[in-house]
Parts: sequence; structure tokens; C-alpha cells
Amino acid sequence: MRQAKWMLMAGALLASSAAAAQNFPTKPVRIIVPFSAGGATDIVTRVVAQKLTDIWGQTIVVDNRAGAGGNIGADLAAKSPPDGYTIFMTSGSIVTANPHMYRKLSYDAAKDLVAVTNVASGPQAIVVNPSFAAKTVKDLIDMAKAKPESVTFGSAGIGTQTHLAGENFIASAGLTVTHIPYKGEAPAISDLLGGQIQFVTPNLSAAISHVRAKRLRALGVTSPTRAKQLPDVPAVAETLPGFENLGWFGFMVPTGTPAAIVAKIHKDTVAALKDPAIAKRFDDLGMAPVGNSSADFAKAIKEEGLRWAKVIKERKLQVN
Repeated sequence: MRQAKWMLMAGALLASSAAAAQNFPTKPVRIIVPFSAGGATDIVTRVVAQKLTDIWGQTIVVDNRAGAGGNIGADLAAKSPPDGYTIFMTSGSIVTANPHMYRKLSYDAAKDLVAVTNVASGPQAIVVNPSFAAKTVKDLIDMAKAKPESVTFGSAGIGTQTHLAGENFIASAGLTVTHIPYKGEAPAISDLLGGQIQFVTPNLSAAISHVRAKRLRALGVTSPTRAKQLPDVPAVAETLPGFENLGWFGFMVPTGTPAAIVAKIHKDTVAALKDPAIAKRFDDLGMAPVGNSSADFAKAIKEEGLRWAKVIKERKLQVN
């Protein structure tokens, strides 16, 4: 009798959860972006948020919480109510590299956040101010080797995808340069435009408009081959054979979010990514929509984390 009562209660809870998910959302949804406005993470979020607004019929608030290599935003997301109304747009490094790079974090990405789907992926670029003497990747390497530590490069912050892209390039080329972290790609690019730093390794999507307008010069892209959006820009691999560095951006939610709501967010996000207008917008930015399963996304995060753990240990990139 007691078991039958428990089964009835469990069934009622499941039915209630399914109904709540079917009606989700019934109020505005917040998407936390852990970097300043204008960077790739922010751009990707706003492209998808616009379509989700149409699908859900609800306002989506993009909440930029920059700082600490994305950890401030990640901590806020991890500690938010697990009801589906807070979504975290992570860039890959936050949940794969930061747990190994930062000795102390106020959240545990593996325990406090649940993977929903990888939204988009794309390469970074090595960009310089047009007034900078280097015209090619080889020029930059030669200049940095001639005067070690005199060349400065900016990133979106310690441990971010753009920082790690720069570190990969520096290690592959055998350089010693000075890293200057910012609270997002946009401030780093701003200082590059002003000539305060020598180069930046932003996500291509954050720099491509400046490159097309000739406000910045792209020396190379980090994809294995040239990006079709900038066919005249060589791949870094043409100078450093085998070089490759790709970034990605994906949705996660606080652990404890009902599975039915996670599934609803996943289904609607994938539907948004299949919209031809969204696909074209990403393509213009040098990115590709992904929309994989939550299980595949979680597996990819774990596997990439293991790879970064090894790299970070070998290169002694740990902080605090």
C-alpha cells in the first residue's frame, strides 16, 4: 500500500514537471554572458537569444558579468536557482581549462553546471594594428624573437579561449612575449585599435568586422585551413605546420534544473540554430552552429578538460 502511494506521488511529480516544461518559459529568461559586451561570447548569445525570444514569446535578458577569465559569470550561474530561468553561455575554456588553471574556484563546473548544447564553434585570429610593422605571421615571430618580452599580446582574460589560443601560438613558435589580460575581447581589441598592445588572438567572430573594414590586419587564422570568410588571410598552419586552435560557446544551466526543462531548452535552441537566417549570420562571422545532444556536449567538455589539464601542467599556466 505504501509503495503504491509512493508510485502515485512520483507519477504526479513527473506529470507536474512535464507540464511545467511544456509551458516553459512563463516569464523572462536571463542568459549570463561571462564577458563584456561586443566579444564573441556576447555576439553568439545575442544572435541565438533573438531567435529564442521569437520561439518562447518571452523577453531574454543578456546579463554581461565580466571578470576573472569568465569565473565571475560562471559562479553566478552555478549559484542561481535551478529552474531554467538562468542559462549560462560558456566559452569552452571556462569549463575545460579554468578548473585546472585556477587553484581556487568558488564553484565546481563539473558538479554545479549541466551541459545543454554546444551552440557554435569557430577559430581565432592573430590580429594587429595596421600601423604595426609585422605583415605576416613570420614577421611577428621574427620580431618577437629579436626582442623577447618587448611584444605584448592581449586576451579576454587569463584562462580564456583567446588567452589559450595565444599561448598555443607562443609555445608553437617558441616565443617569449608579455601577456596583458582584459575583461573580455572587446576591451582588448579596443586597446589594439588604439595601438596600446601589439597583437590579440580574438575569436574570429569578434574581429572580423574590424578586419573587413581594415581597422585591423589579420595575420592568420587558427583553423587548419583558411577561413572562407577571409580567403586572403593565411592559416597559421601555413607558417607553423600542424597548428590548430578552435573555440566554442555553449549553453549550460545550474545543476538541479528539472530534466524536462533542460530538454525543452535544448530542443528550442537546436530549432533556433536550424533557422537559415541564424546559420547565415554565424557563417558571416566565421562560425558554425553545432546543436549537439546534451550527453555529447557533456562528454566533449570532459574530454577537452583532460587535454587542457595536461597542457596547463606542462606549460605551468596555473594562477593564484
